[in-house]
Order: sequence, then C-alpha cells, then structure tokens
Amino acid sequence: MRAIRVHQFGDPSVLQIEEIPTPKPGPCQVLVKVHAAGVNPYDTYMRSGDYGAITPELPYTPGSDAAGVVESVGPDTYTFEPGARVYTTGTLSGAYAEYALCGIDQVHPLPEHTGYSQAAALYVPYATAYRALFQFAQAKRGETVLIHGASGGVGLAAIQWARRFGLRTIGTAGSEKGLQLIAEQSAEHCFNHNSPGYQEEILEATNGRGVNVILEMLANVNLAHDLKILAHRGRVVVIGSRGDVQITPRDLMTRETKVMGVQIWRTPADEANEIYAAIDAGLKNGTVQPVVGLELPLTEAAESHRRVMEPGALGKIVLVP
Repeated sequence: MRAIRVHQFGDPSVLQIEEIPTPKPGPCQVLVKVHAAGVNPYDTYMRSGDYGAITPELPYTPGSDAAGVVESVGPDTYTFEPGARVYTTGTLSGAYAEYALCGIDQVHPLPEHTGYSQAAALYVPYATAYRALFQFAQAKRGETVLIHGASGGVGLAAIQWARRFGLRTIGTAGSEKGLQLIAEQSAEHCFNHNSPGYQEEILEATNGRGVNVILEMLANVNLAHDLKILAHRGRVVVIGSRGDVQITPRDLMTRETKVMGVQIWRTPADEANEIYAAIDAGLKNGTVQPVVGLELPLTEAAESHRRVMEPGALGKIVLVP
C-alpha cells in the first residue's frame, strides 16, 4: 500500500510517500481502507520532533483521524464486518495511508449521510472542543463562550457544541471569509482578531460583564488579553500555543479565574467514552457537521502541513489517498 512515512524529524519535506506492506489485523483489530485522512496541527509538531506528548519511534506514518470502509477484521472481532462505513478516533499504524490498522475501540460507525471527508474531520477537533468546553470549563447553558480562531477545525466544532447545549457564542477569525463562515455556523458575535481594539468590542457585546469561558487556540498571543475580558469566575482553556507569554497574576486574582490546558491524548477512558457518545449522537441528530476547507491528494501531505499552520484557517484540511 502507499503511505506517508517519516524517517527523520524535520520540516514538511520529511513527509515521503512510499510503498509498504499492508497491515494484517490481529485479535480485536480492524483494517480500514482509508477514503480520507484528517490533518491536524499536532501532526506538524510531531513531525518536527517538537511535541512533548508523543514522540513516535521512527519511521512512522502520521495521522489519527480517518474515515473509510472496513477491509478486514482480526480473530475475535465481531463488532464490525467488512464493508462497514467507519471513522476512527486514533489508529495503530497511522492515517496518512491507503489502509489503517486500528484497535476495535478506535473505530466507530459512520452514518450514510456523513461523507468520508467530513468524517475525517471529526475526532481531534470535536473531541478537543467537547473536552475543553464541558469536561474542563464545565460550561453551562446560558453562559457566554469566546472562541479564538473559530474558523478552524476545533473552533467550528466548538461553535456547534455550544449551539447544541445552549451557550452564547462569540467567535474571532482573521479574514472576511473566516468571519462569514463562523457567522454561518451561528456565532452570535464575530470579531476580526487582527483589528485593533477588538477586545473592547467583545466587552461591549457582553455589556461589560465579560465572557464566562474562553477557548484559546494561540495562548502565546492572546492569553494576557483574555484575562482582562473574563467575567468573575471565568475560565480559560488553552488548546494551542506556540511560545511563551507574560501575564499579570492580579488579573487572575481579581476575577477569581482559572486557566487550564487541555491535551486530548491524556483523556481517561471513561471521559473518552463520553466524548465518543456525544459525537455519535451529534452525527445522528445533525448537531455535528464538520466543515472541510481543503482536500488534497495523499501525495501532497507536505503541502497540507504547510497549509494547516498558516493563519486564516477555514475548516479542516483532509488528505485523500
């Protein structure tokens, strides 16, 4: 089969397509014929060797999010049959390939009305957004959530979860297309985070009360400002950061706020099952509707890694074998 392989850590050029043997499923394993694979920012950190959570053994195939059809199942595997449509919440062999080997607990049924590219945009964005909003921030119906970088995969997922559970949403984006997209996704207030003074406009939108929850995709740029627009007992969940930041601790003290960091790979099994159940229910009732901004062939994996780190993201980037 064709697969993207990384033999050394480095820039996107280390992503090389190769012919390797197709894996064979063992007990409680499933082989998925990949129709689409999602590209996430963490893939780029891992590829560069600068991702503390996971340092893969070289060589490896990147990717955790995929969607396709069950090709074969291993012994004692009865949950799925060949031909079943599925999406993955992780893989054993990597998603940037024509086939992905998965544990049975990493494979989930995919409804007919959800396309493969959409399904490849599910796991990391929707699980991260759900975990940040509800398992960390404990967001409650009627509260106001600010989603920085709302036009990206995690941001759009957060808007959809917030809408489903009765939260008021404020989103930021860095382009007119991004602002239009988050407005279409029902963000109640939309602000360009490249505009001077947009933080004051956010405060005005809350009548000076501040926001209850902030999902922060670029903490090294925004965190110090975030603390000044929080409501009393507000919460910031850091989802992404690309450097250090200096804050004023008194901003934490006067508002009695919390700043938390989330990393999806550390989710305990019981909380992961809660997330999977929410995603599955959202697919069925239409709450969960992934937005794919760009499809690229598998051979352009390097380009996908360059694009996913550019500002102005619009939905998810997906590779198609």
